[in-house]
Amino acid sequence: MKKKDIQFFRNILQRELHTLTAKTDNAVEKWIDAGFIQEPDLLDQVMEEQARDRRRHFQNRDQKLIAKIRRRLDAIDDGTYGICADCEEPIAVARLKARPVTSYCIDCKTRQETVEQMTGN
Repeated sequence: MKKKDIQFFRNILQRELHTLTAKTDNAVEKWIDAGFIQEPDLLDQVMEEQARDRRRHFQNRDQKLIAKIRRRLDAIDDGTYGICADCEEPIAVARLKARPVTSYCIDCKTRQETVEQMTGN
């Protein structure tokens, strides 16, 4: 992969990492600031708990994506970015543009997903 392509992906990943980190930090601050005030009505309490569960779900998803982005940035630093973690062949630039955090070429990812569907994992 060309140096300009590597820099392009580094910029994308760093920008996404910054956005997610800021979003996560902001969400945590809001959650702490909100405290655990009990609503007077049982229905309000249930709705607030469901809202908290949804926020936690999205925060967990964001944390996983942050970890993936950091691993991909490390791969850029060690020269393995754009190389499939399975077959060790180059990942197509078009695939990386569509999914910069990917570690797998389209063939290996498709095979992996097929196995997961067949085994139910």
